[in-house]
Amino acid sequence: MATPAGAWVAAHAEQPPLALRARLDVILNTTDADARPAPVAAALLHAGESLLRTILGSGSTQRDAALDLLTADALVTYAFEAAATYPDTLDEQAAAAMRAIAGVVDARPN
Repeated sequence: MATPAGAWVAAHAEQPPLALRARLDVILNTTDADARPAPVAAALLHAGESLLRTILGSGSTQRDAALDLLTADALVTYAFEAAATYPDTLDEQAAAAMRAIAGVVDARPN
Protein backbone atom coordinates (compact mmCIF):
# COMPACT_ATOMS: atom_id res chain seq x y z
CA MET A 1 0.00 0.00 0.00
CA ALA A 2 1.38 3.39 -0.97
CA THR A 3 2.05 5.99 1.67
CA PRO A 4 0.91 9.57 0.97
CA ALA A 5 4.49 10.47 0.01
CA GLY A 6 4.73 7.39 -2.22
CA ALA A 7 1.43 8.30 -3.88
CA TRP A 8 2.64 11.89 -4.39
CA VAL A 9 5.79 10.69 -6.17
CA ALA A 10 3.77 8.20 -8.24
CA ALA A 11 1.44 10.99 -9.36
CA HIS A 12 4.30 13.35 -10.20
CA ALA A 13 4.17 14.47 -13.84
CA GLU A 14 7.79 13.70 -14.67
CA GLN A 15 8.75 10.20 -13.64
CA PRO A 16 12.39 9.34 -12.95
CA PRO A 17 14.24 6.48 -14.67
CA LEU A 18 12.93 3.03 -13.75
CA ALA A 19 15.77 2.04 -11.38
CA LEU A 20 15.42 5.29 -9.44
CA ARG A 21 11.64 4.96 -9.36
CA ALA A 22 11.90 1.42 -8.03
CA ARG A 23 14.27 2.56 -5.26
CA LEU A 24 11.95 5.45 -4.37
CA ASP A 25 9.06 2.98 -4.11
CA VAL A 26 11.04 0.75 -1.75
CA ILE A 27 12.06 3.68 0.45
CA LEU A 28 8.64 5.34 0.57
CA ASN A 29 6.39 2.30 0.80
CA THR A 30 8.10 0.14 3.42
CA THR A 31 6.56 -1.14 6.62
CA ASP A 32 8.15 1.64 8.72
CA ALA A 33 6.41 4.31 6.63
CA ASP A 34 3.83 4.83 9.38
CA ALA A 35 6.63 6.25 11.57
CA ARG A 36 7.27 9.07 9.09
CA PRO A 37 5.68 12.50 9.49
CA ALA A 38 2.27 12.81 7.82
CA PRO A 39 2.72 15.89 5.59
CA VAL A 40 4.14 14.82 2.23
CA ALA A 41 6.99 17.35 2.17
CA ALA A 42 8.10 16.37 5.68
CA ALA A 43 7.84 12.65 4.90
CA LEU A 44 9.92 13.04 1.74
CA LEU A 45 12.56 15.07 3.56
CA HIS A 46 12.65 12.60 6.43
CA ALA A 47 13.12 9.71 3.98
CA GLY A 48 15.96 11.57 2.25
CA GLU A 49 17.66 12.34 5.58
CA SER A 50 17.29 8.75 6.72
CA LEU A 51 18.77 7.38 3.51
CA LEU A 52 21.64 9.86 3.67
CA ARG A 53 22.32 8.79 7.26
CA THR A 54 22.44 5.16 6.10
CA ILE A 55 24.79 5.95 3.21
CA LEU A 56 27.15 7.98 5.37
CA GLY A 57 27.03 5.36 8.10
CA SER A 58 28.05 2.64 5.68
CA GLY A 59 31.16 4.54 4.66
CA SER A 60 30.59 3.46 1.08
CA THR A 61 32.15 5.66 -1.56
CA GLN A 62 31.89 3.06 -4.30
CA ARG A 63 29.67 3.09 -7.36
CA ASP A 64 27.24 0.79 -5.59
CA ALA A 65 26.19 3.77 -3.47
CA ALA A 66 25.34 5.88 -6.53
CA LEU A 67 21.70 4.82 -6.79
CA ASP A 68 21.10 5.53 -3.12
CA LEU A 69 22.79 8.94 -3.43
CA LEU A 70 20.57 9.77 -6.41
CA THR A 71 17.55 8.54 -4.46
CA ALA A 72 18.39 10.73 -1.45
CA ASP A 73 18.82 13.69 -3.80
CA ALA A 74 15.49 12.95 -5.48
CA LEU A 75 13.70 12.66 -2.13
CA VAL A 76 14.97 16.06 -0.96
CA THR A 77 14.18 17.63 -4.33
CA TYR A 78 10.65 16.20 -4.24
CA ALA A 79 10.30 17.45 -0.65
CA PHE A 80 10.92 21.00 -1.84
CA GLU A 81 8.56 20.59 -4.77
CA ALA A 82 5.85 19.43 -2.38
CA ALA A 83 6.69 22.22 0.08
CA ALA A 84 6.33 24.80 -2.68
CA THR A 85 2.58 24.17 -2.46
CA TYR A 86 2.77 26.35 0.67
CA PRO A 87 5.05 29.23 -0.40
CA ASP A 88 4.49 31.19 2.83
CA THR A 89 6.33 28.49 4.77
CA LEU A 90 9.02 27.68 2.22
CA ASP A 91 11.77 29.79 3.86
CA GLU A 92 11.12 28.16 7.21
CA GLN A 93 11.03 24.68 5.66
CA ALA A 94 14.26 25.32 3.73
CA ALA A 95 16.07 26.47 6.87
CA ALA A 96 14.83 23.45 8.81
CA ALA A 97 15.89 21.12 6.00
CA MET A 98 19.36 22.62 5.85
CA ARG A 99 19.77 22.20 9.60
CA ALA A 100 18.54 18.61 9.46
CA ILE A 101 20.78 17.61 6.55
CA ALA A 102 23.78 19.37 8.09
CA GLY A 103 23.06 17.45 11.29
CA VAL A 104 23.18 14.17 9.40
CA VAL A 105 26.51 15.11 7.83
CA ASP A 106 27.95 16.37 11.15
CA ALA A 107 26.92 13.13 12.90
CA ARG A 108 28.61 10.83 10.38
CA PRO A 109 31.32 8.51 11.64
CA ASN A 110 34.87 9.64 10.94
